[in-house]
Amino acid sequence: MTEIDLSAIDAARERIRETYLRADHSRQPSTARGLHHFAIVARDVEETIRFYQGVLGFPLTEIFENRDYKGSNHFFFDIGNGNLLAFFDFPGLDVGPYAEVLGGLHHIAISVEPDTWAQLRARLDGAGVEYVEESGTSIYFRDPNGARLELIADPLGEMYGSRVL
Repeated sequence: MTEIDLSAIDAARERIRETYLRADHSRQPSTARGLHHFAIVARDVEETIRFYQGVLGFPLTEIFENRDYKGSNHFFFDIGNGNLLAFFDFPGLDVGPYAEVLGGLHHIAISVEPDTWAQLRARLDGAGVEYVEESGTSIYFRDPNGARLELIADPLGEMYGSRVL
């Protein structure tokens, strides 16, 4: 493993911050309306529904055939604030196991109220889902497909006490 020069990384971060980061009052508004959906590949439709709807409490909102792959399902879960988490399955196509790769998914962070966070942690315990708790506000775990999720009790637009939006 290559040794990392943390001082160089810190200097680069500061240079990037000074070059690109704009204060609230001078930041242009985003051209986006919001996240329509975030799509992940599912290995088993019903297992995925039982986990997201049953364990996490994200209601299934729709399921229909994927327009790009006949026989494939495209299904959606409400994750609040007008946002959807979507899945595809690809029957007959060996997509391989989930892998964290450059340009790929590291994790999806979903904000929940602090009381709900505690309830969901108990549900994960009850379902036997292994997780790592960080800073008393984040829980990291894997869904049945191998995707890494984070439940974070920080409000939208905040992270560990800092405003990020």
